[in-house]
Amino acid sequence: MTDLEYMDRAEAVLQAIELACDRINDDSDADIDNQRVGGMITLTFANRSQIVINLQKPLQEIWLAARSGGYHYQFDGSQWQDTKGQGEFFAHLSREASAQAGQPLVFSS
Repeated sequence: MTDLEYMDRAEAVLQAIELACDRINDDSDADIDNQRVGGMITLTFANRSQIVINLQKPLQEIWLAARSGGYHYQFDGSQWQDTKGQGEFFAHLSREASAQAGQPLVFSS
């Protein structure tokens, strides 16, 4: 994948996260504050815990940091998969955000 292809796909992920936060805040009382600076989004939950998602252009990866740890994702041709076999990015983000918000939350592409 070229750097341009990576940036297009990675940018789509960040936009999907921002849109999902807006939808979740409209449809629930989760109250997720999402702040974006360049290639990084910080999600802050009501309990002050955070999830940070950032782009790693040199590695063509997306990194996710949550209370449970840090995770790296690479595009496999159809979706962003954890480099250590822990699953797909949006499914993992949904689990982590649900745990930190204390209620079921769904993020998707």
